[in-house]
Amino acid sequence: MARKTETEPSQIAETVKTIVWAAIIAVGIRTFAYEPFSIPSGSMIPTLLVGDYLFVSKTAYGYSRFSFPWGLVPVEGRIWGDTPERGDVVVFRPPGEPQTDFIKRVIGLPGDRIQVKDGLLHINGQAVKRERIEDFVDTTSVYGGTFPQYLETLPGGVSHRIIEKQGDGSSSDNTPVYVVPQGHYFMMGDNRDGSRDSRALASGVWSDTTREITEAKDLDTVGFVPYENLIGPAKILFWSYGEEFKLTNPLTWVTALRWQRLGNLVE
Repeated sequence: MARKTETEPSQIAETVKTIVWAAIIAVGIRTFAYEPFSIPSGSMIPTLLVGDYLFVSKTAYGYSRFSFPWGLVPVEGRIWGDTPERGDVVVFRPPGEPQTDFIKRVIGLPGDRIQVKDGLLHINGQAVKRERIEDFVDTTSVYGGTFPQYLETLPGGVSHRIIEKQGDGSSSDNTPVYVVPQGHYFMMGDNRDGSRDSRALASGVWSDTTREITEAKDLDTVGFVPYENLIGPAKILFWSYGEEFKLTNPLTWVTALRWQRLGNLVE
């Protein structure tokens, strides 16, 4: 008895069906579970390096319109939401640049008073513990070098590394007092002298460190970040390439891979 074989049109139809279902599943995972992001800048050095690729949890804080591609789903506020904790590394859309993904660390919670004095972070009037550790050697770009590195411990116990490329005397190392509005968060990069974050005033200059900033309109494009603008916390590094990676040179696909970073949790 001869074996029954599929006709060419039916084979094509099955292939198309498989591709469509694979695409639907991929979009579903990306939208509702975990979305991949890449790191294009050095604002989170030493925690994250240029060329890192990571997964962001979409379930951790629930969903808002920023959780969906191009903001097409008209969700008001957040649904099934949980709140971030101080120290979380979070992807978000800043109020003044809602088309751009930013990644920073949550430093200030609603109602907190945040200030930087002589490079030292203060939260609610108390200096945050900062311990000098070994210098950070930046080999990630042509602007690399050796920079002062510290272990900073936030209220609640989260410890993470920061660098001060310009020491404690840069324009962002002495700021006014920021009073975080309800429903908003204050974000900072771990590369304290190389991050455009919630410290940014429209003028870019701190003329009066006794001034209190209480409204987002007083700030540049980042400012205080509304809860609904959060996309989710970064969880795990799944890929990482150094600057020597070249798409046109297959050899660098291996030599530029930072093997020691693969699978690292983002903390």
